[in-house]
Amino acid sequence: MIDTTAPAASGAPSFTDGRPRRRRTGWRLVRGVWKLLVAVKDGLVLVAMLLFFGLIFAALNARPGTKAIAPGALLLDFDGAIVEQPAEPAAFAALSGQEAPRQYRLRDVIRAIDAARTDARVKAVVLDLDRFGGAYPAPLGEIADALVRVRQAGKPVLAYATGYTDASYRLAAAASEVWLNPQGGALFAGPGGTQLYYKELIDKLGVNVHVYRVGRYKSFVEPYTRTDQSPDARAASQALYGSLLDQWIGGITRTRPKAQIAAFLGNPQALVAAANGNIAQANLRAGIVDKLGDRFAFGQRVAKLVGTESGKPIGSFRAIGYDAWVGANPLPTNGDAIGVLTVAGDIVDGKAGPGTAAGDTVSKAMLDGLATKNLKAVVVRVDSPGGSAMASEQIRQAVLEAKRRGLPVTVSMGGVAASGGYWVSTVGDHIFAEPNTITGSIGIFAILPTFESALAKIGVTTDGVRTTPLSGQPDLFGGTTPTLDAILQANIENGYREFIGRVAQARHMTPARVDAIGQGRVWDGGTARQIGLVDQFGGLSDAIAYAARQAKLDPAKVHAVYLEKEPGWLARFAGSVADREDDSSSPAGDSFARIAAERRALVAQALGDARRLATGGSVQARCLECGGIGPNLAQAQDARLLDLILARVGL
Repeated sequence: MIDTTAPAASGAPSFTDGRPRRRRTGWRLVRGVWKLLVAVKDGLVLVAMLLFFGLIFAALNARPGTKAIAPGALLLDFDGAIVEQPAEPAAFAALSGQEAPRQYRLRDVIRAIDAARTDARVKAVVLDLDRFGGAYPAPLGEIADALVRVRQAGKPVLAYATGYTDASYRLAAAASEVWLNPQGGALFAGPGGTQLYYKELIDKLGVNVHVYRVGRYKSFVEPYTRTDQSPDARAASQALYGSLLDQWIGGITRTRPKAQIAAFLGNPQALVAAANGNIAQANLRAGIVDKLGDRFAFGQRVAKLVGTESGKPIGSFRAIGYDAWVGANPLPTNGDAIGVLTVAGDIVDGKAGPGTAAGDTVSKAMLDGLATKNLKAVVVRVDSPGGSAMASEQIRQAVLEAKRRGLPVTVSMGGVAASGGYWVSTVGDHIFAEPNTITGSIGIFAILPTFESALAKIGVTTDGVRTTPLSGQPDLFGGTTPTLDAILQANIENGYREFIGRVAQARHMTPARVDAIGQGRVWDGGTARQIGLVDQFGGLSDAIAYAARQAKLDPAKVHAVYLEKEPGWLARFAGSVADREDDSSSPAGDSFARIAAERRALVAQALGDARRLATGGSVQARCLECGGIGPNLAQAQDARLLDLILARVGL
């Protein structure tokens, strides 16, 4: 037995007197105190940072309406596109110096203009359209009508640009004075243009594209299966674009009857040649614009109407900022609640932020609104070219819950409600649209690329054992089997039958009739009303009033509750920074600069199409023709991919 009470051997530490243990305990205490101090320091730094950013956020995000609005001109300086639902800015993207064009919410723009019509503080409305990113034809018409109402109230509306596009001139034509920079010009293209086709490239790369589709006019798959536009797709596009162009000309003629718009569309070279190549002078002679002048001259003209502040440079005028004005004129909140569910952007599976109609996100917004908002009726505002058929049905089912609860459901179509957008619209008891809304495109498809031929070119082959016809399918490296192809095509045909069945039930038609006007064909709103796909012309306010009457309510005593996810504080902070950035680094260009920008966007689109082909997923109900008509919303991922490639090759 070991005697633990015996003294330790010479030189060995003693554990009986307690001194080494006290030393060890002391070091532990020092380390603990040090860790505590470090933790306190880190916590104080974190709190300080949070307070710092919180103060910045509070300053930037303070309600514009809390500051008094001084009399002046309402300045609509649109440096981006007008959309139904703006996308959420990437958090801190503005702080990193990344440029991202702003997106303006359509209903805010119209509310701001209508408020200016009756408010004595607004002496004039000024449109600065140098960096305008466009919009779909229907929203452009709504905004132009609002500007005309301002003029009818006796207030001047003035527009300025270095170069007018089709979209910007649609708004400018509603102004009482249209100004143009003498070094610029207005050239109108009309809807349409080229579409990229990748069939030969795909063949050279050895990619096998398996397409499963239903719809004679469902042209979305053609860029991957053809080298040119099919006769059916061409005929449908000609009818759609021709109707949209006629409506564009008609809208401008109503507001500027003396403008030689038809001549400038049909024979612009003759008019420009007659002005010795001076496009701006040719525009002036044709009555397209009223005045030629630079920004200083334009600013001085506005200053004569609304005044200027002392100490400001020449060309300045008393301006009422857009954000401040929108903040000073908030949405009404009195009366019963009419829920407005926004389905805007591409329809996708899963979750996503504003500007994209994600099935999980939009359906949750609908169900949460039914649970918490005491809604009396529902309006579904659709502004989408379509997308995932599964997500479209998920959103439709969520809105059906409102019907199960006895609420009237009305659909309001925005600029586009095609394919999956029309699938969602079948839930409505009554459908409103504008004459130039783009709709229809009743058809679905799926695309599956495989790479067996591409791998064979570099000496890679596949082999293996299959226990059933579907073993290993879909095989991206070995190809699909006839069994899988037959099953997928049958599934697409079944989905199309479901689509036309929903339309037939909603529109009180036979499936055969829906099939005849379906087949993937895209229609303008006027034709869609004639063939029974739309009930009535009107905007969102008309749909809300109709829904109120269906709920036996006075339309004057209701207010809209928008069932949308509120942006997080990081996104609001980034948006506030972006809105207040000096955008002088993005000057307007002449006609050549605009053409160069459009070509760059086309290259970015080609890269994006390749990415989407490689990563595409579910069955799609999407409209190809809708892409070249609406706002300039080139996907940020496409632009970044192009920038990366150019950087790699040293351009």
